Amino acid sequence: MSDWSEEYPLLAARIAARGLDPEAIERALGAFEVETPSWGYGDSGTRFATFPAPGRPRDVYERIEDAAEVHRLTGAAPAVALHFPWDRVEDYARLAAHIREQGLRVGAVNPNLFQDPDYRLGSITNADARIRARALDHLRECVQIATELGAGAQSLWFADGTNYPGQDDIRARRARMLEALQELYRQLPAEQELLVEYKLFEPAFYATDLADWGSALLLCQQLGERANVLIDLGHHAQGVNIEQIVALLSDAGRLGGFHFNNRKYADDDLIVGSVNPFELFLIFTELARDVGDPLPRLTIDQSHNVEAKVAAMVLSVTNLQEAYAKALLVDRHALSQAQAAGDVIGAYALLQDAFTTDVRPLCAKARVAVGAAAEPLTELQRSGYAHRIVAQRRG
Repeated sequence: MSDWSEEYPLLAARIAARGLDPEAIERALGAFEVETPSWGYGDSGTRFATFPAPGRPRDVYERIEDAAEVHRLTGAAPAVALHFPWDRVEDYARLAAHIREQGLRVGAVNPNLFQDPDYRLGSITNADARIRARALDHLRECVQIATELGAGAQSLWFADGTNYPGQDDIRARRARMLEALQELYRQLPAEQELLVEYKLFEPAFYATDLADWGSALLLCQQLGERANVLIDLGHHAQGVNIEQIVALLSDAGRLGGFHFNNRKYADDDLIVGSVNPFELFLIFTELARDVGDPLPRLTIDQSHNVEAKVAAMVLSVTNLQEAYAKALLVDRHALSQAQAAGDVIGAYALLQDAFTTDVRPLCAKARVAVGAAAEPLTELQRSGYAHRIVAQRRG
């Protein structure tokens, strides 16, 4: 173990006072992993404009290189989530080799069923059987791509829904979705799982076909044990208690993954932890109720608009590391005692105490222990990586 406790005696004392094992905490931090998204490294924007960034990757190979730089700096991002057809190539064996050469692996594969004009009125819920068949073919294609790349999950988000009352039969759309996904599930290799994501609204404004965690859970229960719910932090109404959803799905054994971002009003795709870091901490208190608890698949899902892409991703990863570290510092025994005694203020104060602890030294030491940078953003600036990719990626 590293000597962080000797260098930071105040932090060590606070950990010891809570009866926690500092070495177990450091091991948990060293094992912490999050997938970064290939789409988070390219140009993106809003429905008003897209602002091209200097040095932006020109293809999936350069997106992988940016993801590898984030992992080099943070030591916590060894997997990259891919999106198809955005990341489509002719030779997937070559892509797989490039990913391995960069020290990464493929995380989840994300099919795209929301951009093609055919899907204007839905993909697998569309009333047109021809369009449903086309959508299902793409889902099958992504299963094959995932097999070639060694990916373990299909991450499914559908823009399907209706904008007006009476536009389509709500129950018929649900039946079509179930029929398509049952067919996909039957063909799913044993090493892959389905992650079913939901979203309250957008682009469907009247009735989104998968609008909440309950509708996603019911669907997964009908599909089978390898279908689980994926929570996206930005896909809820204002004020929804996300950590409660985490708790319910975890207890049901159906929490398959989490897409991290942050928002102020809707699905803003802001840097995770930038607006509401306390919410992020509370989510991790439910994801990791004990040191060493296995975590579900964690993925950053952000499409940065005005930020520098690699720097934004580095900051997102370090924010997640710090939220996780703070959650590990909660004195669970004292918290249980306060809850049993009905001590409202005492229980809240225990959470607040962990949240306000400065865990940056602890996270820095954990990163150094796995060969990453103590201060990833500072190292990114010092390395000149941003300047190099601007020079290399002209044209």
